[in-house]
This record gives sequence, structure tokens and C-alpha cells, in this order.
Amino acid sequence: MQILLVEDNKSITKALKYNLEQNQYKLLTAENVNNALKLLENEKIDLVILDVTLPDGNGFDLYQTIKEKYNISTIFLTAKDDEDDIVKGLELGAEDYITKPFSTRELLARINKIFLREKKNKIIKIKDITCDLDKMCVYKEEKEIQFSSLELKIIMLLFTNLNKVITREYIIEKIWDWTGNDVYDNTVTVYMKRIRKKLETPIITTIKGVGYRIDEE
Repeated sequence: MQILLVEDNKSITKALKYNLEQNQYKLLTAENVNNALKLLENEKIDLVILDVTLPDGNGFDLYQTIKEKYNISTIFLTAKDDEDDIVKGLELGAEDYITKPFSTRELLARINKIFLREKKNKIIKIKDITCDLDKMCVYKEEKEIQFSSLELKIIMLLFTNLNKVITREYIIEKIWDWTGNDVYDNTVTVYMKRIRKKLETPIITTIKGVGYRIDEE
């Protein structure tokens, strides 16, 4: 598992690097927002540990980008211990908010808890359809369904956002990100029709005029 630590205190970075690597985690480090964004763009990050006060920006703003663009679990690790800041961090959707000074053992315990929970959530079963998010495979009963690369990315988008409506506009944006090709509204209709035909199980709900959703049973 690869963790990104966004922290400008070199002593904290050095100590956490040693302790996390002793626990079989790989740690990437960034001292500011700009470097963090570069690593997020180019590396596979499984968890972010994020300070709020950074030399070139605000950790809360960076977290909004992490949440919206990368959907990576994040722990705030910061000296900002005001109750309003703690509530803000948690209300934004962070997994945890830990104030400095902190216990390394406690931080490790919370990291382990997040990864254990996420591991359990990597295989999702809805009716007779099973989605393995790690392998990026979808099965009907025990037989793998063969999707094209783009179809698979769309179905994964739905499975990683259970109970949430994914708008047609957002799917169009993602297809553009993935392919760089011009995409039209009827393109989404075509892909969704193909996906549904291959699933053969009505697990995708259409929200008329808005988008699509897969619900947990």
C-alpha cells in the first residue's frame, strides 16, 4: 500500500517514513500542495495523510481536489486543533482528523483500520453480479463478463459510487479524460445499453434526465 504524506515538517516526515516502512507501507512525501498534486497525478496513492497549513496553500482546499478528482481516503494530521477546524475536516468527508502532537501507534492503528475496511469493500456483490475493484473484473455468478476498456471504466465508476447518481454529464467528462475524444450525449446512451446487455441483470437504475445509479441490496 502506498501512502502520500503532505507535510512540511521534516522531523515528522522522517519519523513517519521510518515507522510506516517498518509496517510494510511505502511512503511518498510532499512538502507543499504543488508537489502533492504532481504525485497524485503520476502515482497510485492508496491513502493521503494531510496537513492543513502548507507553505503554498490550504489542506482543506487540497482535500477537496483529492476527494473530487481522485476519491482517495484521507487523514488530516495537523496542529490546528480548534473544534471548528476538526468539524470542518470531518464534514468535508475525511476519514479522520488527528491533532499534533500525536501518537505514531495511534496513527498506525487508524491507518490499518481504514485499509482493513477498504479491503472488505473491494469485492461488491449485487444480486448475481460481483465486482472485484482490485482486479477490475465483473462476474455474473462465477463467469467473468467481458467488457471493452471504456465499458469497464464506466461500470467501475458506478460500483465505486454505490447509492449515488452518476450524471450523464460526469460520465461524458470522464470519457473525455480517459480517451481525449469528443463525446456526445448519445454516446453515453450507447455505452449504457451495451453494458446492460452484457450484465443481463437490471442492477443499473436510470434517473430520467439526470444519470444512472447502482444501489446496494
